[in-house]
Amino acid sequence: MSDETPVQATIKEQKKISAIWIIPILALFIGAWMLFQYVNNKGTEITIIMPTAEGIKVGKTEIRSLNVKVGMVTAVTLSENYDHIEIKAQMSKDSERMLNDKTQFWVVKPRVGSEGISGLDTILSGAYIQIQPGDSKTKKLTFEALDLPPVAPLGSKGKRVILSHNSAGKLSVGDPVSYQGFTVGRVEKTSFDLKAKKALYQLFIFEPYDDLLLSGSQFWLTSGVDVQLKADGLKVQVDSLQSLLSGGVTFGIPAGERVGTPFASDVVKLPLFDNYEQVQNGLYKQYVKFIMEFDETIRGLTVGAPVEYRGIRIGTVLQAPYDMMVPQGDTSSVKIQVLIKIDLGRLFSADRNLSLSTFQETIEKHFKNGLKGQLKSGNLLTGALFIDTEFDTPNPDFKITKVGEYDVFPTKKGGLAMIQQQISSFMDKFNDIPLNEVAGSMTKTMDSLNQTLTSANNTFDKLNEIISQKEVQAIPADVQTSLQQLQQTLAGFSPNSAIYNDLQQTLDKVEKVMQELQPVLKQINDKPNSLIFGEDQIDDPIPTKRIN
Repeated sequence: MSDETPVQATIKEQKKISAIWIIPILALFIGAWMLFQYVNNKGTEITIIMPTAEGIKVGKTEIRSLNVKVGMVTAVTLSENYDHIEIKAQMSKDSERMLNDKTQFWVVKPRVGSEGISGLDTILSGAYIQIQPGDSKTKKLTFEALDLPPVAPLGSKGKRVILSHNSAGKLSVGDPVSYQGFTVGRVEKTSFDLKAKKALYQLFIFEPYDDLLLSGSQFWLTSGVDVQLKADGLKVQVDSLQSLLSGGVTFGIPAGERVGTPFASDVVKLPLFDNYEQVQNGLYKQYVKFIMEFDETIRGLTVGAPVEYRGIRIGTVLQAPYDMMVPQGDTSSVKIQVLIKIDLGRLFSADRNLSLSTFQETIEKHFKNGLKGQLKSGNLLTGALFIDTEFDTPNPDFKITKVGEYDVFPTKKGGLAMIQQQISSFMDKFNDIPLNEVAGSMTKTMDSLNQTLTSANNTFDKLNEIISQKEVQAIPADVQTSLQQLQQTLAGFSPNSAIYNDLQQTLDKVEKVMQELQPVLKQINDKPNSLIFGEDQIDDPIPTKRIN
C-alpha cells in the first residue's frame, strides 16, 4: 500500500447565472423589439376586388402612390361564386389616411390605348397596384379596382360633363374631348342608364379649358373623316389626326345659338349628338308636324331628308312612311303618308315671339294661296329624294284635313312622277298603233322596192353591155376630133387672122360707098323722076311789101 498522502479537492461555489445566457437573452430582446416595431408600424389590411389576378403575385406585387411603396399584396383568393378575385393587401401605417370612399386602385401594366403606350417600366419589374387617394373623410377598407387608369390625375381641376345618347359604344374611356381641334379633356367613364335606356358618357375637361364650357355649348361626335352622300350632295369633313385614329367628341356653340354663361355646378348634364348637322337641327325647339300624302313612290326619301322652300331648308322628314291610307272600296289610289316637321326658327327670326296659333292661321292662308309639297330628286347618283314646297294654283275653298292629331299638308305630283306619267301615256299611244297592219304595209313596200331595185340592176347591166361595145367606146375619140376641127375653124376667124383682116377692109369700103350714095338716094327719095327729067330750076324768092 502506498504511503502517499491523498490530494484534497478544492470545492468552489459557482455563480447562479452564466454569461452564456447573454446571447439568447439579447436575441430575444431583439426579436421582441422587431415584433414591437412590426406591430407598431403595421397598417390596416384592405381588400381589393378585381376581375382577374393577371400580373399579381403574393409577396411581390406592391401598392404604390407616386412611385412610393405604401403596401404589399399578402393573399389572392377566389370569391365564393367565382366571378371575381379578392386581393388582401397590408398597408403601411402612414397610408391609413389615404383609405376613404373616394380612393381608387388600378393595376399598372403595359397598355396601348388612345393616349399612347404606357406602363413600359413594368415589363421587367412586374405589374404593381397604383393607389390614388380621395379627399373624403369617410373610411373604407374594401375597394373595386378600375379597369383602366383614371383620366384625371390626382389633384386635377376642371369640370365633369355627363352626356346622354340613345346608343352605347359611341365613346370609350380615354377618347379625346376637343374644342376647335385642340384636346381639352378626356372621356372618363361610360355606363348605361337602365331606367332611361340611354348610354351615359362622363367627360373631364381640364382647367382652364373648362371656362369654354358655356350654357349654349353642345357636344357632338367626331369620327376623323365624315363622308355623307345625301340629297343635297356629297359632304366630306376631316378632323384632327387624333380623332382620325381614335374618334372622340367635340363641343362648341352652334351658329345661331346664344353664347350663354358658365355653368355654376361642377357636373354638367347635356345630350350627345351624332354630328354637327344634328346639333343644328336640335336647336329648333319650336316646330309643327304635318302629314304629307303621296300617290307616287317615295323610294329614296329617308328620315332626315330636308323639306325646302325655293332652296331654303324649312323642315325635316321625321318618318317615311308614317302610315298608308287605303280608301274604302277602291284600292287603286293608295296614298303613302310621310310625317314631317316645319321648324318655326327657320322661318322667323329668334326675336319674333310667334305663337303656334298664329302660325296655324298663316300656314292656312298659304294653303289657300296654293302652297303644296312635292317630291324632287336631290342626287341623281344615289337617287335620294327631298320634299320641296312651292305655290301652285290658288284654292280659296281649301280646308285643312287631319290624319289623327296631325294636319295634312297638301301635295302634288313631282317632276319624276310627271315624267313617268308622260312616258306611260306615250307607251299607251304606242300600244294603240296597229303594228300588224303597219308591218304588212311595210312588207309590201319592201317587196315593191326589191322589184324596183332588181329592174334597176337589169338596166345597169344592159347599160354596161352597151358601154362595153367597141363602137360606143370609139364615140369619145370621134367627138374629140370634131371638137379639135371646130377649134381650128374658129381660130381662123380670130382678130389676128388674115381672113378677119380682109373681111374688115371689105366692110370699110362698103361703108364708104354707102356714104357717097347717100345724096343720090336722098334725091331719089325726094323726087323719083329726077333721074329721067332732071332737077327743076328753082327761082330765087322775090320779097314783097306787106300791106297792113
